[in-house]
Amino acid sequence: MENERDAPRRLWALPSWLVSRAALQASRLTGERLGQAGVRRKHFSVLATLDEAGPLSQAAIGRRLGLDRSDLHAIVGDLEGDRLVARTRDPEDRRRNVVALTPKGRATLARLDARVQAAQDDLLAPLSAAERKQLVALLTRVVEHHADPGG
Repeated sequence: MENERDAPRRLWALPSWLVSRAALQASRLTGERLGQAGVRRKHFSVLATLDEAGPLSQAAIGRRLGLDRSDLHAIVGDLEGDRLVARTRDPEDRRRNVVALTPKGRATLARLDARVQAAQDDLLAPLSAAERKQLVALLTRVVEHHADPGG
């Protein structure tokens, strides 16, 4: 990414190009921080979803995160193998699994949150606290505007 600065000015004037470049940096920084803890970003996303929403079916997790069913099955299997989540049959519908955070998963998520926050701090280092807040607000508006209304 060293040569990005040599990209045409026309590209530097496009918000879409800038957002994509920032997203690549964010992905790299967050992936590195989580990777140091032996976790991938999608695994973190599942843990964060369960922490916020409580126990959910695998299908509900997939819908919330836009994850493919087979990918989610593998992610939950990994997390279950590490005892970060527990998967049980839904008593109301025995055909589906309900996934819940374990105490170990909750403690692990707290440590991962610190790593993800450090990545955010690295990414946004050139911005003041007020600018960071403003950037989050603006990006939130753009994402919410284009969010899938059925999703």
